[in-house]
Amino acid sequence: MMDTSELLRKVRKLEIKTKGLTKHIFSGEYHSAFKGRGMSFSEVRDYQYGDDVRNIDWNVTARTGGPHVKIFEEERELTVMLMIDVSASSFFGTVSRFKNDIATEMAAVLAFSAITNNDKVGAILFSDRIEKYLPPKKGKQNILRIIRELINLTMGQRNTNLSEALIYLNNIQKKRSITFILSDFMTEDYDQALTIASKKHDIIGVHIHDERETALPDVGLIKVIDAEKGNQRIIDTSDANIRHKYAKHYQDSLEQFKNTFAFAKSDSICISTEDDYIKALQVFFKKRSKR
Repeated sequence: MMDTSELLRKVRKLEIKTKGLTKHIFSGEYHSAFKGRGMSFSEVRDYQYGDDVRNIDWNVTARTGGPHVKIFEEERELTVMLMIDVSASSFFGTVSRFKNDIATEMAAVLAFSAITNNDKVGAILFSDRIEKYLPPKKGKQNILRIIRELINLTMGQRNTNLSEALIYLNNIQKKRSITFILSDFMTEDYDQALTIASKKHDIIGVHIHDERETALPDVGLIKVIDAEKGNQRIIDTSDANIRHKYAKHYQDSLEQFKNTFAFAKSDSICISTEDDYIKALQVFFKKRSKR
């Protein structure tokens, strides 16, 4: 746990960075990508040439003696849930940033985008259990609390259980939400829970990985440690067969992630710790807005 002044300094720094990105890049694209819940009645006005006759308000028309039509507007208010993997493997990074750093920044950008559009934002921090639940609320102070919780996390020896987190989401979040899952998806057997949750919520899986997880360098003997289980072993990276198996294991797990989300009719994004996640989100938002 860091001291209060250091925590506040980091929160403020991240707030300035992500609010700026949100204001200049995402406010319009977020609005276009995520539609409201439907159309609700707004007002009645005089009929104008070209108006849909199906929208004529016959009661007002009869009362006033002149044709009037109903005007509808999009029900804009949405609920955004951020499901953030805080298991031990999220505290891994080999170049400039941990996976957890990317998840925290992306969560902040998505949260500020949501409140710019007057939407509610909540968060579920999970490992192999629910670490923290922050109920959906509006306003900047709620976003800053989510950021504080993420920045102040300390690494533990926790595994990942996405299935339990999805079951928790379904139980705790009664209304439909837009749910972003930010994780490295080093977990199994969540396909059924995802399929069930996707029938109720609009779920987007954000797969965050480090480049070193995709392939091993040829540097001879190295010691590797399983961040979540704590197991250690020595492997010979000069063995081409070992490097091939390592790369294939990653590709297989990535394909499983994509296929699982596709089967559940949910969207997915893949981002490296060295990628420009802003560009990846822009591409995703633009793709969603064209539907």
